[in-house]
Amino acid sequence: MSGRFKILALIFFLAADPGSLSSQNPVAEGYKGIWFSTGNSTEYGYKLSGGAATFGSRYRPIAIYSKEARKTFFVYGGTLSEQERHLLIMISYYDHVRNVVPKPVIVHDKEGVREPYDNASLSIDGMGFLWVFVSGNSRTRPGLIFRSSMPYSIERFDKIKEMEMLSPQPWWNPGSGFMLLFSKVSKGLEICFSSGINGENWTDYRTLASMGGHLQLSGTSKGKVYTAFNYFPGGNIDRQTNLYLLHTEDRGKTWKTIDGKVVQIPLTDQANDALIRNFEKEGLIVHLSDIDFDPEGNPVLLVVLSRDIEPGPQGGPREWMVISRKDGIWNFNKVCESTHNFDRGSLYITPGEWRIIGPTESGPQKYGTGGEVAMWVSANEGRNWEKKLDITSQSRFNHSFVRKPMNPDKKFYALWADGNAAEFSRSSLYFMNESGSKVWILPYEMKRSFQKPVKVR
Repeated sequence: MSGRFKILALIFFLAADPGSLSSQNPVAEGYKGIWFSTGNSTEYGYKLSGGAATFGSRYRPIAIYSKEARKTFFVYGGTLSEQERHLLIMISYYDHVRNVVPKPVIVHDKEGVREPYDNASLSIDGMGFLWVFVSGNSRTRPGLIFRSSMPYSIERFDKIKEMEMLSPQPWWNPGSGFMLLFSKVSKGLEICFSSGINGENWTDYRTLASMGGHLQLSGTSKGKVYTAFNYFPGGNIDRQTNLYLLHTEDRGKTWKTIDGKVVQIPLTDQANDALIRNFEKEGLIVHLSDIDFDPEGNPVLLVVLSRDIEPGPQGGPREWMVISRKDGIWNFNKVCESTHNFDRGSLYITPGEWRIIGPTESGPQKYGTGGEVAMWVSANEGRNWEKKLDITSQSRFNHSFVRKPMNPDKKFYALWADGNAAEFSRSSLYFMNESGSKVWILPYEMKRSFQKPVKVR
């Protein structure tokens, strides 16, 4: 979009809403992530626990680098004090020119919710407006869509729509507007989608998959939107397994398999043409971690495989696997092993090197969620992997849910949080540069409107 058009858009919105500059969203006095635990602690800790500000891979994207603004915008699940577990949907940015961050802005108060399942996703439209998609919980706590009042501004957000929406995954396409994939509780946790030209008006949702329950990863490449998903046998999320892949290039009018075969939706039988591999027959649980695309636009998936949902060695090994396709054949290549089912990292694909950044190493809470962050690399398109670098070490808490910004810049290459996986603790947010040689912590307490992150590596 030209600079003149952006200025006109800004003038239009300020004229339509003269209170834009005075009626601002509240700010927080620092970057405090939400801490979470689920269920009761076992001999080896919780099924899921620790810092959950950047939870989880099914909320995507949560960070986007804007070349126009020269900022990386990001959303996260935060709170106001070290003693609280009250979820607030926060937004902020890293200014690549000034090397500073502002005080984070509270987009929405979840009013007593303590679960990161209500975290949010982020999108930026063609005029530079920021869109925050907040997950809900069925009809009792609907999902919400907010839009910034000005382009590339986090000062004020207006609520645009309420809808039944969990785990939102919005993708903006300059030619066709938004494509939104999300989950909805009906016959289990179904995968649904909707589209909207301007973000205000949306098509009626349609169901993509309804096989008892699903978690999904989606992404966009070369005008296509892909979704990879598993399924819950008998509706049991603790046994999530199998791996499926579909894509659309016409805003969901038709959905196709990787080799172009059109499928009829919703998918209701676990044996269908979208199936990549039947992990259920192998007794394996499939945890989805990330999706990226090779230079030809082919999807590449990162998953974590295990045999038991409970924490501890009995469910191991937790194998990190990269799944790619070449010459019409799916390839399954092991990267490494880690210690917990909810260890999650990000996949970075460039023409010369594939990378994984994630908590693959044992942390101070050995069998808890997350661990120490490392970088793994492959020079032969994922066939073989080696650890290149330990990014964190001798940490006080486990690091978890390492997330990749959309269109990442080398200064802000990955974002994650830490937290004690064994008991309630404070949780801080971190980011790193492309090489992994530098790591910064976002200021937990802020006395000024803008501060520089603190370099810890």
